[in-house]
Amino acid sequence: MIFDDVKDITIKKGTFEVFDFETENHNFVCGEIPLIVHNSTFAQALAETYLEKGKVVKTVEAPRDLRLPPEITQYSKTLGTLDEIRDVLLLSRPDYTIFDEMRNNPDFALYADLRLAGVGMVGIVHASTPIDAIQRFVKRVELGVIPSIVDTVIFIQNGGVGKVYSLVMSVKVPAGMTESDLSRPVIEIKDYFSKETEYEMYTFGDQTVTMPVSHNIRGIEGKIKKMIPYPIEVEIKQGVAIVYVEKRHARKIIGKRGDNIRQIEKKVGMPIEINPY
Repeated sequence: MIFDDVKDITIKKGTFEVFDFETENHNFVCGEIPLIVHNSTFAQALAETYLEKGKVVKTVEAPRDLRLPPEITQYSKTLGTLDEIRDVLLLSRPDYTIFDEMRNNPDFALYADLRLAGVGMVGIVHASTPIDAIQRFVKRVELGVIPSIVDTVIFIQNGGVGKVYSLVMSVKVPAGMTESDLSRPVIEIKDYFSKETEYEMYTFGDQTVTMPVSHNIRGIEGKIKKMIPYPIEVEIKQGVAIVYVEKRHARKIIGKRGDNIRQIEKKVGMPIEINPY
């Protein structure tokens, strides 16, 4: 957090409640800035809920700023190495470990290692969209391992639960392809409640592609057309929205130093390529 950007600080006290759904497996928490208000409050309430259910809960923090009961052991990355924390957690084998928050490659590696060792993990990471949070694991771990270490994504937005996804691995022909010989391992990103697949993640050549399925593609195209006040055509290929627009409008859409197009990309959760004609 850049302290020059902080305009006001409000201290919140009292007990906090968790959003009313449960999953038998571990959770993965992601959210937007401000990081202290949204994500940590949710993770704190989740840790207390696990404790009330009789689970052994520990945390990994940097800095150690979660306000938790003394029954929950809080480890700090600033007071020990990640290897030492890994050894302690693998020896003690808690039911759940809250990782607040994951910033760099060693953090993600520790999270993955502990989860594959059978420790229930709740990881906190920052991203503009829940899809971006999942993509932060790409290149850090093998694509096929992602559903084993991240099976649930909870997106904290505007102080509440904005979106919940579940991740499932399958072997199929990706949406939009027709030839049966194009089948491959695909991560299906489903809405947690409706069970409908909204995105698919798979390898295409040497790239990892996150592709919205057909009904979601139409929604993204509509969003882009609403946000760009010029006649455009939108085509989505390999996880990128290609916008065809007259050359005289292209500069205004992109904006100074690309500010306008970045805002649109953030809202639709997908890279956008402007193709003037």
